[in-house]
Amino acid sequence: MNATLAADTQGANTDGDRTGGCLCGRIRFTTRGPAVFAHTCACPHCQKLGGTPVMWWVGFETVIWTGEGGEPTWYETFEGEAKRGFCPTCGSRVAAIDSDIPEIGVNVTALDDTSGTDLVPIHASFRNNAVHWLPPVPETEHSPAD
Repeated sequence: MNATLAADTQGANTDGDRTGGCLCGRIRFTTRGPAVFAHTCACPHCQKLGGTPVMWWVGFETVIWTGEGGEPTWYETFEGEAKRGFCPTCGSRVAAIDSDIPEIGVNVTALDDTSGTDLVPIHASFRNNAVHWLPPVPETEHSPAD
């Protein structure tokens, strides 16, 4: 697993790193590496976990847990294959680990700044399960300049 608990969070934020956390602030994290495969997901699990029509995900090479709450509590959505991390205090969904994906998934809305062009979804998973009134995400790829 690429997620680690930081013993010393001083200087954790460098150029390119992003920070984020849960609603109550107990779970805090810093990501390392470029944002990978920003997408929305409308699978039944994401809809129920997020209480929303879609969840907005992006992958990072490394996530360092920096808050007083440490790592999120992990819920295994698919036994041995996938788990989702949430704050046990406020319930915010913040991360995901999937056995077939090397990056740690981060719920983009858990990031402190969601304005990066590299966070714009390039794919929509389970688009056939999406609500009919929500416009679909166009299938695109970011150019290296994004």
